[in-house]
Amino acid sequence: MPRLWNETVEEHRREVGDAILNATSELVAEQGLHAVTMSRIATKAGIGRATLYKYFPDIEAILFAWHERQVSDHLQHLAKIGHGAGTPAERLEAVLREFAQISHQRHGAEIATLLHRGEHVAQAQQHLTGFLGHLIAEGVRNGEFRDDVAPDELANFCLHSLTAAAGLSSQDALRRLVTVTLAGLRPD
Repeated sequence: MPRLWNETVEEHRREVGDAILNATSELVAEQGLHAVTMSRIATKAGIGRATLYKYFPDIEAILFAWHERQVSDHLQHLAKIGHGAGTPAERLEAVLREFAQISHQRHGAEIATLLHRGEHVAQAQQHLTGFLGHLIAEGVRNGEFRDDVAPDELANFCLHSLTAAAGLSSQDALRRLVTVTLAGLRPD
């Protein structure tokens, strides 16, 4: 097959896949997880049910694919912030503030329980821990962070600390959580 044909088909598949994921996300937000059906997803995405089943066998598979895309987007966004301008401490603070914001905006408990058991979450957490560990190590070399605890351990501490943001009720509480977390990284 000609290359243009293959590229066009792949682009079409991506567009249909994105439409399915977006439609599912909107329906879950509007109606809740239990109200969403394959038929409603197909209608909202503007495709037939047979086409939908060519892409995904069930709602759970769609939700996992959507969540995987969300996690990937979040990681790219955090990496962009972490590679921005400023000292390692400034960049880490910006990344941690954004991570706290993301954690705060989590889905309801029902959908979170379903989606966060996926392997993609563990891989994303490992990737983010490594990324933060490198940023912290850079700050250790500059004297901005403590050197008595391994950077990867400090990164893990930060991530676990900031997942508490999901239960916080205000932006002020989020800021305080990030401030307290950062204080644990500072040298004596």
